[in-house]
Amino acid sequence: MARCSQETPQSGMNLFLGTVLLLLLLPDVAKGWDSCSGLGRGDGNSECCNMTVEQQNPGNSRRILRLSQRCPELWHSASHACACLRQHSFRLLQSGQHTWLAGLKTLLLNVSRAVTHDILIAFSPAEGPSRLNTTEKGKAGKIHLPREIFRSPRSKKLRVVVTVLNIQQLGMFKEVNQTAQVLDDTVVGITVGESSISGLQEPVQLVFPHRELPQGVTPQCVFWDPSKGQAGGWCSSGCVTQPGDKGTVCSCDHLTFFALLLSPALDGSTAKALTAVATAGCVVAMVFSIFTVAFCIFIRCRFRFEETVRINLGLHVNLMSSLFLLNLAFLLNSGLSGRTHLSICRVLGGFTHYCLLCCFTWMALEGCQLYLLFVKVLGIYIHHYLAKLCLVGWGFPVLVVGVAGVIGSYGEYSIQTMDHQVIAHLCWITSKHLLVHYITNCGYFGLIFLFNTAVFGVVTQKSCSLQGTGAVQGYQKPWKVALVAAGLFCLLGATWALVFLTYGISSTAMLYLFTILNSFQGIFIFIWLVVLYYPKTRETTGSLSYIIRHDKTTTASQD
Repeated sequence: MARCSQETPQSGMNLFLGTVLLLLLLPDVAKGWDSCSGLGRGDGNSECCNMTVEQQNPGNSRRILRLSQRCPELWHSASHACACLRQHSFRLLQSGQHTWLAGLKTLLLNVSRAVTHDILIAFSPAEGPSRLNTTEKGKAGKIHLPREIFRSPRSKKLRVVVTVLNIQQLGMFKEVNQTAQVLDDTVVGITVGESSISGLQEPVQLVFPHRELPQGVTPQCVFWDPSKGQAGGWCSSGCVTQPGDKGTVCSCDHLTFFALLLSPALDGSTAKALTAVATAGCVVAMVFSIFTVAFCIFIRCRFRFEETVRINLGLHVNLMSSLFLLNLAFLLNSGLSGRTHLSICRVLGGFTHYCLLCCFTWMALEGCQLYLLFVKVLGIYIHHYLAKLCLVGWGFPVLVVGVAGVIGSYGEYSIQTMDHQVIAHLCWITSKHLLVHYITNCGYFGLIFLFNTAVFGVVTQKSCSLQGTGAVQGYQKPWKVALVAAGLFCLLGATWALVFLTYGISSTAMLYLFTILNSFQGIFIFIWLVVLYYPKTRETTGSLSYIIRHDKTTTASQD
């Protein structure tokens, strides 16, 4: 007989009720206990959470379910005894007869197999499940059970059990090393009949209501899989997630315990660490931006280069100047946001947005210049070419920021955790105008990235073809080829593409990588320019200017 050494003796009435309840559940228990028949491998019993689990008697339901509240080992241990108790806990929860447990509410229905309509059920963490009419509306969650489920030839009526659990109160469904959060700590269990149901043609639908989720938080429909990992875990196989502004719809082809899992947003410690890394990176990037601008101006004034190289140097100066201003804007933003007047915060948010758009625009202009040099190599002359590029690079963002400012897009933006706790403030585009962010930042950079990626491919192909002819002797060294490729990669802003990967479960790692690589962007460009334009190698066959001149000569001779 199962015993719990730390329990006080039960009264006669409680023991009687527990015995009756256990007898009512014996059919379910008998079905699931076969997998635990070899529990002790000959010993006959084993222990989990100070409860002796015997082969012949798993213990009463009240004791087993209360174990979850005081014994974390039950959900973390992979021992056979704990696995048996977990399996028995699931059987007891699916029975729907444990209304005496705090944090658990149950609805019991008897549905005829000749039912002519789908079954609708409402649920909420506070009220639990209840039958829902087709015309009834509300903010509660909804369960849609298709008629297909009830077409069973074995019985005229099927017993439907819908259970709503507060896993925080019950201490159940704890995944090892879980970083995501279950919405409202609510798990919904659905059981129809006595056999498991899976492979439904028309899926079961659950609507989990919620407010608008913080930016970067991704909802995912999951169910509890006892066989996953060491002691069970959340799984999404067979479930389709359809997120919305007021709730998320989960469509699953089976019945079990369901929940809506929210991928972790930035917590306070992660936000502080990222801010520290970004601040240090901004300082380093600003220093090397100054070095790069000074170096380009020095060699442009000190040595005589052809007009093409002088234009390239001018482009590099403008790009590094925009990077310097962006890093400066970030430092001012992180230092002043949350402590300034709203009007000053709006100006600072607009200035930060302007600097970001300038960086993107100059990256696009760098790509255009490379395209003209390597693809349109003949007959190119534009009067005051660099001045016109400056008008586009510094002027176009003014128009975008001006329009965004007129419609009131700038102000205080709060970064929140999943439980809506504010962990950081920024002067940026407000939450009410996130569409401006998606269009002017994400969409704009997405187009630039696609174009620059194509240009990078063309430049790489041209360089490799010239190397194959033996014309560019300096490029025979692998390290120099790699350096030129890495420099072009950073020059065209490819490191910024990591921002599209900063969502979902890998968001924290991608944010660290994004922050570090973009902090090193100025360093990479500085080293690349020093090697490429150093005066002692400016006339060697390994320079970029030589490749351009040779490409022009080759093209002219072929024509």
